[in-house]
Amino acid sequence: MLDYILRRVLYAFPILLGVNLLTFGLFFMVNTPDDMARIHLGAKHVTQEAIETWKREHGYDKPLFFNAEAQGVAKAADTLFVEKSLKLFLFEFGAADDGRDIAREIQTRMWPSLAIALPTFLVGLLCYVSFALLLAFFRGGALDTGGVVLCVALMSISGLFYVIGGQYLMGKLWNWFPISGYQPGWAAWPFLVMPVIVGLVAGIGDSTRFYRALFLEEIGKDYVRTARAKGLSEPRVLFRHVLGNAMIPILTGVVVVIPRLFLGGLIIESFFGIPGLGSYTIDAIQAQDFAIVRSMVFLGSVLYIIGLVLTDLSYTLVDPRVRLE
Repeated sequence: MLDYILRRVLYAFPILLGVNLLTFGLFFMVNTPDDMARIHLGAKHVTQEAIETWKREHGYDKPLFFNAEAQGVAKAADTLFVEKSLKLFLFEFGAADDGRDIAREIQTRMWPSLAIALPTFLVGLLCYVSFALLLAFFRGGALDTGGVVLCVALMSISGLFYVIGGQYLMGKLWNWFPISGYQPGWAAWPFLVMPVIVGLVAGIGDSTRFYRALFLEEIGKDYVRTARAKGLSEPRVLFRHVLGNAMIPILTGVVVVIPRLFLGGLIIESFFGIPGLGSYTIDAIQAQDFAIVRSMVFLGSVLYIIGLVLTDLSYTLVDPRVRLE
């Protein structure tokens, strides 16, 4: 098992390097440091001297990949790619273009993101799987048909509608929770309940239909017919056998959610004024702060790879064939 984990970790480095190269190319070849300086200086007629000063102050005055003026190893090391990209492997995120320390901002903002994403993920997984099992149990009946129609209707509605509708109903009309804002510590819970509810409602449609399709596929297999022939009740067949054998695709789908647990929801945090990593990324994109965006892309890639490794390890808990191999 240890050898397997080590191999997967080693496989991750070429992937992260490829992500780094792609991100670096998009940021520094499509949008050159001179263009970045003009954006941040915000003047129509910017002198070349002002551009060079801004680049020197923010560390963008070096060559991209090869420094011909340097000596020895510094020809490759004293470059923008090493300073701005490869150092991310050491989790040295550096400073944003406005001077703030990115690592400190990530450590501060990850907790509001987790406070929203973790309850939404856990409660949502429980609700969606339970609802899908209920529809599969009454498959072909009125409840199943009505549930599918409801899921399709919910999938067809834009996520912004749930945000605006939740703010109007629970915030303005019923006065249950604050419309937006955030406070640190335990005082944050009134500001978090509505975003969690909105996130749960917004995910009912597609998640329930996905899980229902998994369960219906398992119900039609031979081992289910064998279990019924042995006299097992339908609830026991459904909850013990079908749910257990559907866990592998469920666990695979959970991987996509893991980066969101730390990086937060971009739309939710922005509309509800939550100072998490999602709103942090949106603000950085609007401000053209590429140092923050580059760091968040790298962090998301690392979290996604960690999720893949954890998913492969979790397969050994739900699939005996993986343990035998």
